[in-house]
Amino acid sequence: MTFKGYQFKPKLWAWIVTAGLVVVFLELGKWQLSRAAERNERLAQLEQLSKEPVVNIPDSRIKLEDFLYRQVEVRGRYRSEFTIYLDNKTYKGRAGYHVLTPLQISNSKWHVMINRGWVPTEYDRSELPRVPVITGEVIITGTVVSPELKILELGEPDNSGIVWANFNLEHFQQQTNLAMQPIMIQQDDEVSNGLVRDWYKPESGASRNIGYAIQWFAFAITTIIIFLVLNVRRGNKKIQ
Repeated sequence: MTFKGYQFKPKLWAWIVTAGLVVVFLELGKWQLSRAAERNERLAQLEQLSKEPVVNIPDSRIKLEDFLYRQVEVRGRYRSEFTIYLDNKTYKGRAGYHVLTPLQISNSKWHVMINRGWVPTEYDRSELPRVPVITGEVIITGTVVSPELKILELGEPDNSGIVWANFNLEHFQQQTNLAMQPIMIQQDDEVSNGLVRDWYKPESGASRNIGYAIQWFAFAITTIIIFLVLNVRRGNKKIQ
C-alpha cells in the first residue's frame, strides 16, 4: 500500500503477532472491567445486608454463608478461660492485639467466637494487656465475618499458648473441645470495655481493576502504534 510517497508493507508474521497481542490485551482489559463490575455488585450486596434487620443467632448449628456480613445479636456467657490474643494487629500505627473470646449461646452447647476489639501492646511484650473479664449473661451485637484470620507467615505458627499469629477455628476446637459455630462476630456494642472497635469497612476495589483495564487497553493501542511505525516506509523516488 502506498500513500503520498509512503509505503505500508508489513510482513505476514507482523500482522499475526500484532493481531494476537491486541486481542490478548483487549480481552485482559475486558476481564478487568468484568471484575470491577463484580466487585461493585458485591459491595452493594454487603451494604444492603448491613441495612437489614438484626438477626438472632439460633441455638442450633448454622452455616457461615447464611449469616456472612449480617448484623446479628446473640445471648450467652463468655468463656473467658479460652480467650485468645491475635497478634500483629495495628491501629493508627500502633501495634496491638485483637481479643477473641468464645461465647456460649444461652441454653445451647454451641459457642460463637466474639472479636471483642483491639487493645495496644504493653511496652514489655512479655506482658499481655489486661482485658475486662465479663461474667454473667450478656447480649452481644455485631457483624458476622469469616472465622479464619490469617497473616502471611513463614513456617508453622506457634498457636499453643494464648497469643496466636493466625486464628484457625478447627485448631481452636481441637484445643478446647468446644462446639463452635462456623462464624465470628465483630462486636460493635457501644460499651467498649476499653477495647477499640473501629472495624475496617471493606471497599469494592473496583478502581484498581479499572486501572488495570486502562493499562491493558493502553498496551493494545501502543502495540498498534508500534506496528504502524515499524512498517511505514518512505517510498523511493524515481531518478529522472
